[in-house]
Amino acid sequence: MTASPRRLLFALALAALTRTPEAQSAPAEIVFRGGTVWTADAAHPRATAVAVANGRIAYVGGDDGARAFIGPNTTIIELKGRVLIPGIEDSHLHPATGGIWLASCLLTADTTRAMVVAHIARCGKETPGTGWIRGRGWALPLFPQANPTRQLLDSLIPDRPAYFRSADGHGAWVNSQALALAHITAATPDPPRGRIERDATGAPSGTLRESAEDLVTAVMPPRTVAEYMDGLRRTMALANSLGITTLTEADGDSTMLEAYLALDRAGELKVRVLAAQMTDPAAGPAQVARLSALRAHFAGKRLRATSAKIYADGVIESHTSYLLEPYLDTHDRGPSNLTPAAMNALVIALDRAGFQVHIHAIGDGAVRISLDAFAAARAANGVRDSRHQIAHLEMIDTLDVPRFAQLGVLANFQSLWALRDSYIRDLTEPILGPERSSRLYPIGSVARTGGMLVGGSDWIVSSMNPYEAMQVAITRRDPFDGPGAPWIPKELVSLEQILTAYTINGAHANFQETETGSIEKGKAADLVLLDRDLFAIAPTEIHAARVLLTLLDGAPVYGDLKHVAGAASH
Repeated sequence: MTASPRRLLFALALAALTRTPEAQSAPAEIVFRGGTVWTADAAHPRATAVAVANGRIAYVGGDDGARAFIGPNTTIIELKGRVLIPGIEDSHLHPATGGIWLASCLLTADTTRAMVVAHIARCGKETPGTGWIRGRGWALPLFPQANPTRQLLDSLIPDRPAYFRSADGHGAWVNSQALALAHITAATPDPPRGRIERDATGAPSGTLRESAEDLVTAVMPPRTVAEYMDGLRRTMALANSLGITTLTEADGDSTMLEAYLALDRAGELKVRVLAAQMTDPAAGPAQVARLSALRAHFAGKRLRATSAKIYADGVIESHTSYLLEPYLDTHDRGPSNLTPAAMNALVIALDRAGFQVHIHAIGDGAVRISLDAFAAARAANGVRDSRHQIAHLEMIDTLDVPRFAQLGVLANFQSLWALRDSYIRDLTEPILGPERSSRLYPIGSVARTGGMLVGGSDWIVSSMNPYEAMQVAITRRDPFDGPGAPWIPKELVSLEQILTAYTINGAHANFQETETGSIEKGKAADLVLLDRDLFAIAPTEIHAARVLLTLLDGAPVYGDLKHVAGAASH
C-alpha cells in the first residue's frame, strides 16, 4: 500500500521530533575526545568525550556520539592520556588581599630565618620613599615562641615604619617606628580579641596577635579600590592557571567588594565569586541590616555577596584558638571571639536574613560553639537550605564529628595542612599533647559519618595549588616528600572524594550546583584539561599535575586552545 502524502509528511515530522539530540545537533566549537573525562556526576562519573557549544556542555559520552558535534570549524582536542575535569571551586581563600601581597615584600618562599632577614633587608633598600614598608609571609616556627622582635626588624629597617604580617594571617611583626605611630607602649592594654606580645620589662616586643594588629593598621594608609582591582587581576591569573573557575572570597569588606563589582561590570571577572562579608564580633545582630543592603548592592553577573564571615577564634600555634580543654603550657583554654550566647544571636539573625554563614573555627571549642549556633538557628528559624559551613577545622571533638551530617553543615577543610610539618611538630603537638594531636584534621572521620567535604586553599596563607592539597588529602604527607607512611592514616580520603570536594561539592557550597561543578549536558562549560590522568598515576605525583587549558563559560581563561589542540595531534 502506498503511503498518502499527508501520512508521509507526518512520518517525517515525527522522525525529526524523535531524533536523538546528537543526530540533530549543530557543530560544537570544541570537542574533547579519546581519553579520560572525570565528570563529578555520580550517575555517570566517566566519559571519553565532551562537546562545548555556546558556552555550555552540549554532549558528554563516548567518542562515537561526539562525531555528530564535529563540523568544519570545530576545534578537536585529543585527550591522549590526559584528563578533563570540571572547573575547580576553591571554597575559602583571600583573593583581594592576596593579590596585593603578591606585589609586596612576600616572604612565603623563605624557609629559614636567615632567608627572611635577608629578604626584608633587601626590601628595605629597594623600596623608595620614606613611607611604610609592608610585607607578609614569615613562618611562625622560624622564631622562638613564634615571636620575632622589634629590635631585629629595627636593625633591618631602622628609618621608616615597617609592618610584616605572619604567614597564617593571625599576627604581625612591626618595628619601633610602627609601634610609636600607633602609640603602643608598655601601658597599652591588650585590645578585645587580641594580644600585644611583651618582653621581660612589659614593653611591646614587636609581635601583635589577632585584633592587636588593628592598632597598627589603623594608622596605615588604607587600601584603595584601584589597588584591590590590580590585586584581583594578579589573583585571577594565578587561579585560572591552576584550573580554578570559582572562588569564595573568605573575608570581604566593602572596598574589596567594590573592586570585584567594578571588574564584573567591565567584563574582567575571570572567575565566579561568592563573597563572604566580614562581620564584627562586637556588633551583634544589629549589623545584619547593613550586610543585607551590601548583599543587594554587590550583585553582578559573576559576583554574589550572599555569605557572612564570622571568626570564632584564632590559631593554635599562638594560643589564640579556643579549646575544650586547656593548653598544656598556659593551662587556659584560649580566647573565643564570641560568647556562646553572642554567637547564637548573630548566627540566628544572619540565618533569618537568608545569609549563608561561613565560620572560621580552628579549636574544638570554637567548632563546638559554631555547631551549637547552627543548631540554635534551626530551632529558632526552622530548617532551610542554608548550606552554612565551618572552615579550617583543625580540631573537632569526637562527639561533634557526626553533627556536620546531622545539621547539614559543610566541612570546609584546607587539606594541604593535614601533614606533620614544623607547625604541627614544633608548635602544636607540644601544647596539645599526643592524644589531641592524634585527632587533627579529621577529614576521613567527617566523610565517614556523612558530612559533606568542600575544599579550600586559604591562599595567601598557603599555596593555592589544589593538586598539592588533593595529594595531601590522600597521602597525609608533604607533597614533595614522596612515598611513605601517612600521618594519622585513619583520616585519609580517596582521590574521588577530594576531587568531589573541589568540584560538585564546591558548587553546592556556592549554590550553583545546577550550573557548575560537574560535566553534565546543559551546564556551563567550566572545564580544566590537565597534562596527566590523575587516576592513572601514583598518588605522590598528583602535585605535579599542570593545567593546559582552563575554560570559563566555554572560553579559554588560561592556555591557548589552538596550541593545545595542535600539541594533542602530534
